[in-house]
Amino acid sequence: MKLYIAEKPSLGRAIAAALQSSIKGAQKNHKTHIEFANGDVVSWCIGHILAQADPEDYNSDLKKWRMETLPIVPEQWQLKPITRTRAQLTVLRKLVKQAHEIIHAGDPDREGQLLVDEVIDYFKVSKTKKSNIKRLLISDLNLPAVKRALNSLKPNSDFMPLSISALARSRADWLYGINLTRAYTLQGQKTGYNSVLSVGRVQTPLLGLVVRREQEIAAFVSKPFYQVQAHIAFSSNEKTSFTAKWQPSEKCLPYCDEEGRVLVKALAENVVERINDQPATVSSIDSNEKQQAAPLPFNLSQLQISAAKQFSMNAKLVLDVCQALYERHKLITYPRSDCRYLPKEQLKQARGIVSTLAKSSLPCNKPAQEANTTLVSKAWNDKKITAHHAIIPTEKSPENISLNTFEKNIYLLIVRQYLVQFYPAYIYQQTKVKLLIAGGHFTTQAKVEKQLGWKVLFPQSKKTKAADGSNQEHEQTLPPLTSGQVLHCQQGELLEKHTSPPQSFTDATLLAAMTGIARYVSDPTIKKVLKETDGLGTDATRAGIIDLLFKRGFLQRIGKSITATDVGIALINALPEMATLPDMTAQWEATLTAISEKNASYLSFMEPLSHTVTNMVYGASQQSFSGLPKVAFKPKRGKRNFKKKAS
Repeated sequence: MKLYIAEKPSLGRAIAAALQSSIKGAQKNHKTHIEFANGDVVSWCIGHILAQADPEDYNSDLKKWRMETLPIVPEQWQLKPITRTRAQLTVLRKLVKQAHEIIHAGDPDREGQLLVDEVIDYFKVSKTKKSNIKRLLISDLNLPAVKRALNSLKPNSDFMPLSISALARSRADWLYGINLTRAYTLQGQKTGYNSVLSVGRVQTPLLGLVVRREQEIAAFVSKPFYQVQAHIAFSSNEKTSFTAKWQPSEKCLPYCDEEGRVLVKALAENVVERINDQPATVSSIDSNEKQQAAPLPFNLSQLQISAAKQFSMNAKLVLDVCQALYERHKLITYPRSDCRYLPKEQLKQARGIVSTLAKSSLPCNKPAQEANTTLVSKAWNDKKITAHHAIIPTEKSPENISLNTFEKNIYLLIVRQYLVQFYPAYIYQQTKVKLLIAGGHFTTQAKVEKQLGWKVLFPQSKKTKAADGSNQEHEQTLPPLTSGQVLHCQQGELLEKHTSPPQSFTDATLLAAMTGIARYVSDPTIKKVLKETDGLGTDATRAGIIDLLFKRGFLQRIGKSITATDVGIALINALPEMATLPDMTAQWEATLTAISEKNASYLSFMEPLSHTVTNMVYGASQQSFSGLPKVAFKPKRGKRNFKKKAS
């Protein structure tokens, strides 16, 4: 018999539905599997059904936390069944033994690959049977998509590097987390702190980011700075046509800060007096037509960031909603994706998807009707596809599906980001003008929109959020100008402003920091690598990591701001700097990616890590936790329950 092992029941049932259409005879639906008339079987895991063994599973003496037993480094790694899914594991053991061919149908990512592979290894499947295992990659649970995937099976051996990478991550997280959490919790107990001080290779650097941001805010001292604005017209008796901003010369640098802002008021006042009622000569005009392509479809992190900005939804809630849209409603493709590109093969479904959206009663119907599916954006790029592709709507109609507010908002975000791929580029004329007034240099610029293109789906006010979430101000209109033309500066205007402190993290900016972690990495070599590759954590794990820091009492919400608690601050202050910076975990992610691409080995990653953990455990025994409170912090519940799941 053929045995299909899915990652979860919903995926198993989708596979069974696709198989039933080509197999004669009735199928038998069991609680743990589905059996076909020809003998083939579809079964499933229920997420992870095996877990890394606990320290006490290796040695009962390790159940009690003692500094002298650290570090704990297993000589032979072990997995153990998760109690709540033990029955499913028993069924799978029997089915795997009976099967003559196994089809691996884990989710199309690193964790999904390992999840089924580790079950197969746990059952000690023979080398011959193991070498013949096929890989089924499904990112869309609708019947046509599953049928297409069933006709495109690949050798599971092609994905072994991905599995080894996930295995290395799992064991490394165990080594690092178990040993350092025990070490620092034991140190905290010496000062009377009565709860766990968890340390992790991702959660701790993330906490460090928040702590350092709050320290910067606390230490910030606002300083005034000054700008000069010139009001320009064609003649002295005309109304002002536009304004231009003074650009301080090199001679002014001693009176400016590192960002070129003028700090001496008298200097700016002098410029204002000099330019009043003076000729303004156009020294140069630079005018170019520019095009801006549509933003790429979403991966999970970018979707979470957009949802946080537009709907104040936290990362965990967005992930929960996406899972519902994927598994229950089958309206979107696989959501735990870190990719923003689409395979060219997907273009075959584009017309059907857009047509379905155009017929719906949702607000996306008109944009879908006006979409041009003959356009092919840069999103379709096979070279950019890894184990999965960007999150997009499926061919299933949203009509007659009851979506709650969260689900509807997220679905429409995904739909819009997909539809813009079938809209032309945004085209505008960018004009930059330089003027010379009383020996001083001034600049101004204007943008004239020539074709809105995809931006018609992102309506903006004069001062609002751009499609990427950044603030944009309405640009002024410039009259026709020529180089050398002499205009008139009617008056100068002094603008007094104040430097602003860094802003506390929010759900959106904290996720953005995790995905753009290169900005916070000190090593220039790592920084260069990470600009194009890894972030802190993965798209699939970031929501859970942030949520864990709240549960541990290390983070708290004050309005929309995310700040560190006293416990979180004390923990970061006590830890060695290398544990609180993203450099080390960034190196981990880069190496894990290299393993998945066959450019690094499991041992080259794990052996140095064991030495690092040993040194850090010793360092923990020398640290003081005098700043810890005597009792654990209990986070207060806000008025809004961000953890509410979509239903």
